[in-house]
Amino acid sequence: MADDRKLDVLRAIVEDYVATQEPVGSRALVERHNLGVSPATIRNDMAVLEEEGFIAQPHTSAGRIPTDKGYRLFVDKLATVKNLSAAERRAIETFLTGAVDVDDVVQRSVKVLAQLTNQIAIVQYPSLTRSTVRHIEIVPLESTRVLLVVITSSGRVEQRIIELGSTPSETLVSKLRSRITASTIGERLPEASLRLADMIETFALEDRPIVTSIVTTLSQTFSNERSDERIAVGGTANLVRFGSDFDIFIKPVLEAIEEQVVLLKLLGEATGPNSLLVRIGNETGYEGLSGTSVVSTTYGADEQALATLGTVGPMRMDYPGTMAAVSAVARYVGHTLAES
Repeated sequence: MADDRKLDVLRAIVEDYVATQEPVGSRALVERHNLGVSPATIRNDMAVLEEEGFIAQPHTSAGRIPTDKGYRLFVDKLATVKNLSAAERRAIETFLTGAVDVDDVVQRSVKVLAQLTNQIAIVQYPSLTRSTVRHIEIVPLESTRVLLVVITSSGRVEQRIIELGSTPSETLVSKLRSRITASTIGERLPEASLRLADMIETFALEDRPIVTSIVTTLSQTFSNERSDERIAVGGTANLVRFGSDFDIFIKPVLEAIEEQVVLLKLLGEATGPNSLLVRIGNETGYEGLSGTSVVSTTYGADEQALATLGTVGPMRMDYPGTMAAVSAVARYVGHTLAES
């Protein structure tokens, strides 16, 4: 019971410090929270929490603030993640519904995530190496030209027009389309490219020049555009909200934004669907960002993690609200890509 009570005191301190940005004293806790114990008991609990490293006294005032360790315990012990309001959910859905392609989805999602959290939002573009082939079409055009259309599980649509040495017959186009579809649909792009390479020799000698041109173009389409390292960043204007913390928050974040590799590492690896990750202070792995926290998760289509998205903000962020927003945007992005 004592441990539960101390956790309630820690939760109250975190919530008040996030809301007021001022050290929290025992009197404020008594006035703002119904903790069900005397002020003396709260003071004792605060003393124990400080001794154990969960809160600290920034100066000689009676107030305390959470430490990295205190925020960590608070996040780990969250019973539930705050639910987004109906208006917030509707805003996400409405904002993403009108997206016309993957680039538009990414740009819209980074904007809405920044608006919901009032933090820096980062969205990694869907990884082609994790994407699978959803659909391939071969469309004969006039004379010796054909159109190739590739649609991936990330919603990306690639089109290529090929000039062949001769006009392919309808039978050859149909046979090639059927074999390519059977070999590549549902396969990840790297594996699909390997399967295509083994297909050429299964056709008659007289058909191989046409087959080679089409298969080679498809393989290049699968591998020539590497979007794994591309990210979109939004919400830099939110930095003005933390003007008093320029050296410990704004400057390091601005420097990190210039280093795309750093942002990708902050987001973490897309290891599985719906894996929410919260890193606090020094857990980010960068000394300059010790005053920040990163909340990130994966997104994808058909339960497959394609990439990551998240936010970077001060340690005194609204963790339940941020975690809810990050999770919700990831779900909507995944649904949007699956339906595209």
